[in-house]
Amino acid sequence: MNESLSRRDLLLTGGLATGAFTVGLPLLQAADTTPQAGKLKIVVAGAHPDDPESACGGTMARYSDLGHDVVALYLTRGEAGMKGKTHQEAAALRSAEAEKACEILKAKAVFASQIDGSTEINAARYDDFRKLLDAEKPDIVFTHWPVDSHRDHRACSLLVYDAWLNSGRKFALYYFEVDAGAQTQLFHPTHYVDISETEERKRRACYAHTDAPGFYPKYHDLMNRFRGLECGCKYAEAFVQHHRGPKQTLV
Repeated sequence: MNESLSRRDLLLTGGLATGAFTVGLPLLQAADTTPQAGKLKIVVAGAHPDDPESACGGTMARYSDLGHDVVALYLTRGEAGMKGKTHQEAAALRSAEAEKACEILKAKAVFASQIDGSTEINAARYDDFRKLLDAEKPDIVFTHWPVDSHRDHRACSLLVYDAWLNSGRKFALYYFEVDAGAQTQLFHPTHYVDISETEERKRRACYAHTDAPGFYPKYHDLMNRFRGLECGCKYAEAFVQHHRGPKQTLV
């Protein structure tokens, strides 16, 4: 047994196993607070500014705290996300908010070249996104679950999936949920990450976005608490791992 594991870690592991059987899910991987061997590159790909933070912010903070490199890859700059603003004005404001959120999470913001509300999936877009993702040389990529009511979310998910296939499945691929039930549908987690110690930073990162008072309490606070109840901790984020990729233990 690893001597660095605390009594709390052991209790949490037991809680995860019990919770998995209670809700009828497969036995889930317990969160580990010890650093993994070597520095990892973590990429969280979301369709809009606020998607990586709201879906995966607690996990991003855990990775960055352990010394790993974390990137928030935004497919768009949120051009259509502010009423009364032109696309150019909204893009500037929402990009600045994303940069602030990444500063809180100790992550790097990277922006692809697509437009909010007009995302495309075609040969050229697949190639462009693959090159962008390849340049980051990720070990683990998190992105949208593909069964989602938002077109941009689905586009982002498929672009990541295509890049993963064309990389030879070199990186571990995990899917996240956003606005569970309202947008993300048919999502059945295989893995949880305990974000009880990083939820406050996730919340602050989300509140770097002006629309957070409308979405965070209504969706993400409830999701964090519900997933925590499922796996035996206060707050958690849930993921689905694609089983064909490399096996990477989540934090």
